[in-house]
Amino acid sequence: MRLLPRDEKFFDLFTAVATFTVEAARLQQALLEAEQNRRGAIVDQIKRLEHQADQVTHEVVTRLDRVFITPLDREDIHLLASRLDDVIDLIDGTARRLQMFRAGEAPDGATLIADVIIRASEQLQVAVQSLEKNKAGVVLEACVQVKRLEEEGDSLYHEWLGRLFEGQPDALQVIKWKEIYDNLEKTLDYIEDAGNVLESISIKHA
Repeated sequence: MRLLPRDEKFFDLFTAVATFTVEAARLQQALLEAEQNRRGAIVDQIKRLEHQADQVTHEVVTRLDRVFITPLDREDIHLLASRLDDVIDLIDGTARRLQMFRAGEAPDGATLIADVIIRASEQLQVAVQSLEKNKAGVVLEACVQVKRLEEEGDSLYHEWLGRLFEGQPDALQVIKWKEIYDNLEKTLDYIEDAGNVLESISIKHA
């Protein structure tokens, strides 16, 4: 029996950010599929989720300063909070670019990669939720799936980026969609980074 209780609230906070990220990823796909005049409202929804995630991340950092005993190493808590926040920040950034660029109808490749991002963020959510219960096997399997999905997204990225340059494409459209593709691919990299942190924490505390 512990004389000083650990603050387990951190797990709830991580789960909240992971849940916001899944919601934002789903909205990102809806954004890509939406007509230009409907995109503004979806961008605003993603921004609200990103703002909520920022508030939760701030609470994690603030709580670290005042809690004596933490359930995980302080460095791991800070790193995981940062990596999870990176993902939803980039989803928000991609959404804002899509609106700002007035990029028009999304290529099929963009929606395909967005679907991979949804599935990868869902696996990240599974890993985060399983961390508190110390289900190392579930965490590690979810992280394996994240890596597999990052590879799937990477293949789609290279295939569809190449298609942008086929024929005689409009140069401005190529510039716009190349940046959006780059951001989508980078989002998967960030999800994998968060998965690597979760994997490391799970192994350490198994």
